[in-house]
Amino acid sequence: MERLKTLARRLAIAAGVAASAFLCSGAPARAEPGLWIVHGPKATIYLFGTIHVLHQNQVWETPEITRAFAASQELWLEVPDPDNVQAVQPLIAQLGADPQHPLSTKLAPPELAHLDAVAKSVGMREGERTLDPMRPWLAAVALEDALLVHAGYDPHSGVEPALLRDAQAAGKPVRGFETLEQQMRFFADMPPAVELQLLENTLQDFDQGASKLDAMVNAWIKGDDAAITRTTVDEIKKPFPELYRTIVVQRNEAWAEAIAQMLNGSGVTFIAVGAAHLAGPDSVQNALARRGVRVDRVAAH
Repeated sequence: MERLKTLARRLAIAAGVAASAFLCSGAPARAEPGLWIVHGPKATIYLFGTIHVLHQNQVWETPEITRAFAASQELWLEVPDPDNVQAVQPLIAQLGADPQHPLSTKLAPPELAHLDAVAKSVGMREGERTLDPMRPWLAAVALEDALLVHAGYDPHSGVEPALLRDAQAAGKPVRGFETLEQQMRFFADMPPAVELQLLENTLQDFDQGASKLDAMVNAWIKGDDAAITRTTVDEIKKPFPELYRTIVVQRNEAWAEAIAQMLNGSGVTFIAVGAAHLAGPDSVQNALARRGVRVDRVAAH
């Protein structure tokens, strides 16, 4: 299924990713996405919160981000190869498809009709039939992916692809905290009832999806941590506390531990992960603070 090829970017989220799958225009004149700095005895680490989709040609890079990236010797992302379609396709077939138990056997007739209408509203001409072979979690992600395009966002205009291209052009090594399979399993390993609830929640909120996405993008562009928390962190924490612990809290703790170890080395490292991981009470910064590591926000000039 051609549309599934685009899910690599959506699944390398997340949370950012997918942690904020429930995301307008009118972006502010000055972009100020959040950037933080951490110092070790001989190491410097920048933490940058990213967003996975933007409008085409939307300006986001500030002088501070440019300088921090230029000074770095390596780039760390959530996964090192977010655009590796060849790796994603077999994983989707393994973890996201379930033609023996199609969605039409899992949803009540009213929900199935709603799914059909929503799918057609974002350009899936065959509606529910396009999604029927998918597991509920993958159907939810596919709907959100389609909504992004329908709302005018460019799946190729996210921050990570730009940073990845710049790193490769400059010969900087690109490393990752996780693999694509690990990220996909965060969703594939959900209990069936929670997985179905995720799809139902997506359908219930779909009419507000574009406005929520616009709000999230604007919050990120302005570097408004409180608004990022409301539009990303709370959107999954409140309805899905177990999933939140899995895809936000536990990952933030693991990344903070890895970053604390990096500080024992030397050189400058640029780390770019979904903005939801750098906002809210369970942020990477707070996890580092609990380890005695000071994190300072880089002021815009």
